[in-house]
Amino acid sequence: MIAGTQTSMAAHGGIRRQIAGVDVAELAHEYGTPLYVYDAAMIRRRCEDLSAWDTIRFAQKACSNLAVLGLLRRLGVMVDAVSAGEIHRALAAGYSPHAPRAAAADGLPAVHPIVYTADIFDRESLDAVVTHGLHVNCGSSDMIEQLAERMPGASITLRVNPGFGHGHSQKTNTGGEGSKHGIWHADIADVLRRAEWAGLSVSGLHMHIGSGTDLAHLAEVAGALERIAGEIGRSLTTISAGGGLPIPYRPGEEHADLSGYFTLWDATRRKLEDRFGHRIRLEIEPGRYLTAESGFVVTEVRAVKRQGAKPYILVDAGFNTLARPVLYGSYHPMSLCPRDGVSREEGLPQEEVVVGGPLCESGDIFTQSDGGFVATRALPKAAVGDLLVIEIAGAYGFVMASNYNSKPLPAEVLVEDGRARIVRRRQSVEDLVRGETV
Repeated sequence: MIAGTQTSMAAHGGIRRQIAGVDVAELAHEYGTPLYVYDAAMIRRRCEDLSAWDTIRFAQKACSNLAVLGLLRRLGVMVDAVSAGEIHRALAAGYSPHAPRAAAADGLPAVHPIVYTADIFDRESLDAVVTHGLHVNCGSSDMIEQLAERMPGASITLRVNPGFGHGHSQKTNTGGEGSKHGIWHADIADVLRRAEWAGLSVSGLHMHIGSGTDLAHLAEVAGALERIAGEIGRSLTTISAGGGLPIPYRPGEEHADLSGYFTLWDATRRKLEDRFGHRIRLEIEPGRYLTAESGFVVTEVRAVKRQGAKPYILVDAGFNTLARPVLYGSYHPMSLCPRDGVSREEGLPQEEVVVGGPLCESGDIFTQSDGGFVATRALPKAAVGDLLVIEIAGAYGFVMASNYNSKPLPAEVLVEDGRARIVRRRQSVEDLVRGETV
């Protein structure tokens, strides 16, 4: 079930001169480096992959730029928010807070454009949910009573921890006893009593076991969800398979068999419809899958040197720009663009190099494995002024960027129909100290 036919479009250590038909060198010249670039066509392609599902709900924590959210909204994708700030972003991108009054033409229950998903309400988020009347996906029983005090009579979704999890890193595993996420599966009966006492109805059920997991583990969720749905009963009108869809980062990896995954979940949905006697909306909640392959970090080579036997390429992006390698030991494909687009033979021998950034930290290395061990990557021989392109960086990239070492946040650019436009300006040093006092 994890075999597929589509392979990654990453360059994997070669020469890359264009992103979505636009010259990399021109992008760097126009907008500076480091720079985030997104390919709108790739986002559209990944949305089309999931068109069989009733609802695609984007986990915007993966890539929350307003232009990206606006593009997804126009493609019919709903949105998930995990904070008051993300609620504000969704509204600013044009999402309506309320579901349409009329049911869908196919008889399915109305879809909530914005759903707030969390394990707690901080005070700002609860205020925002109440102000806009948003649907809530509750990850703890305490949220139920807190919501009932402010929004009596609301319907809610329960996020359930099925007792098992899986992910590309232990840090992205969101199920089992080692995870803080979700309501423990054995506590559902008590939670349902609390919801009934509080006057809230449970209309949705959501399960998510980890980000970057494989489909074999994701498929286990369907059986667990079906069992919990039986405890909730006929009030259930929506089920969510969560997210975590894997994508290929390394050479030879393939996209997953999404048609098989949908068939599995559709069968689960149909069993519940037969059991309850009404239609059930089937949602999927991807984050990484929709945006990861669309994103690139363009960074300039600023030094080439040796540390003993190891050659190093040092660039002007660091883990303040892209944190995934230092957080998870994540692999990102890399390619080289010769400076100023100067021609260079494609068949030149590659060399194994360490790629690092400018930060005052030994861990500021893009070629490292889980645990922080320095690794190397095969790349064409680089010179100062060349551009290094870090690929598949459109998920958990800019959203995790920081001002560490007082580095301004990079600009973001969206390429659509062969034209690049800036969708977030680069921070200035004045921006860094705005709001501070001596």
